[in-house]
Amino acid sequence: MEHTDSSESDANSRGPARITRSTARLSQSSQGHLTGKHERHFSISGCPLYHNLSADECKVRAQSRDKQVEDRMLSHRQDENNRHATIYCQNLCLLAKLFLDHKTLYYDVEPFLFYVMTEADNTGCHLIGYFSKEKNSFLNYNVSCILTMPQYMRQGYGKMLIDFSYLLSKVEEKVGSPERPLSDLGLISYRSYWKEVLLRYLNTFQGKEISIKEISQETAVNPVDIVSTLQALQMLKYWKGKHLVLKRQDLIDEWAAKEAKRSNSNKTMDPSCLKWTPPKGT
Repeated sequence: MEHTDSSESDANSRGPARITRSTARLSQSSQGHLTGKHERHFSISGCPLYHNLSADECKVRAQSRDKQVEDRMLSHRQDENNRHATIYCQNLCLLAKLFLDHKTLYYDVEPFLFYVMTEADNTGCHLIGYFSKEKNSFLNYNVSCILTMPQYMRQGYGKMLIDFSYLLSKVEEKVGSPERPLSDLGLISYRSYWKEVLLRYLNTFQGKEISIKEISQETAVNPVDIVSTLQALQMLKYWKGKHLVLKRQDLIDEWAAKEAKRSNSNKTMDPSCLKWTPPKGT
């Protein structure tokens, strides 16, 4: 056994004893607080050991501190979500570049909103297509880039994406048009969509005079696109200094017959299901 000086031994023995007795006195007098004026309330989240606050005062301060921590945590999560969302959108653009020759933008995705359509099954969600649009478009473009994956083409999904973009324009109370240039397939899809929109409108139109402006306000389609579609359908004539819209019943009946055959199709948009608020500043 190692020999130690008796005074050192006494000091060592008294040291721990003093700490123990001091802790005991603190517990007995202050019950967890330095001054001993208030009861212990360690159950309050984040309560520090040494302060001179009542339980109610401490609770208010702890809640304020927790709120600050929560805000910082939420801000961190939002930053993480934004970072992952940015990478996801960049990958969408890179994917679109494989199928769209004129696609040039893939890195600076911040000025754009992306709307993605997926198909869900028991293995997860599978990308069908997407479209992007500028947050602030001075020319009221409602689509900047649109893509339907090759395996989902010619199944009505592209028209659904286009229809959805115009539905958003209606909610924004704006008239929209796709950004040019359009790809060959994109132009075919849009012309087909505009044709259906116009024939559907004319099929239910009961007035005497057809106004392109009224059609545009009703459908959110740009008047320029309406005019070009009417010309392609040979439904726009110039007579005595005025442009007249001819209501070709043969085209309307042909459209109605096709519409009746696909009335059971589930690839249609239900506006009542849309829960969406236009982003601020758009």
